[in-house]
Amino acid sequence: MNLKIEILSKEHKRKEFKCGKELLDDYFHKQAGQDAQKLLSVCHVLTDKDTDATKVLGYYTLSSSSIPLDDFPAELTKRVPKTYSIPIALLGRIAMDKREQGKGLGEILLFDALKKCVVHSKILAIRAVVVDPLDQDAIDFYNGYGFILIPSTGKMFLPIETIKSLIPDEESEDTEK
Repeated sequence: MNLKIEILSKEHKRKEFKCGKELLDDYFHKQAGQDAQKLLSVCHVLTDKDTDATKVLGYYTLSSSSIPLDDFPAELTKRVPKTYSIPIALLGRIAMDKREQGKGLGEILLFDALKKCVVHSKILAIRAVVVDPLDQDAIDFYNGYGFILIPSTGKMFLPIETIKSLIPDEESEDTEK
């Protein structure tokens, strides 16, 4: 396999992608391109250059956002003025095509997204990466990587400092290129 993660383009075969979760499939088929054009999120797709560079194996979206200060645990918001919201990177959606599930490719997508967040945290304030899990399967997936539940919202987060400690500097610099 010659895997590559790139920004979604018109050449990618969106209609063939099926992850088995209607909400994620519909979003990818109908909305991902429009959100990118409107600068609401950026959709990154995983392809295999050895087989078909236009076939999408999986995707994720990233956007900037903020979360009310009160939604975060107090130990992460010490010395933050109470009038602030916490700047975050939102990993809005992540999905693998049904035919590719169970091969560890979801982890590749997740770590690519986290690396990009580390890189961008050097030039843009990002306190954490936040996800909004669709169901229990998603919660279990993110729990496996140390994401912490925000009980008041059902969202989960991973502090950027934790991510930085998991990803060596030279590795995070590679995603800038």
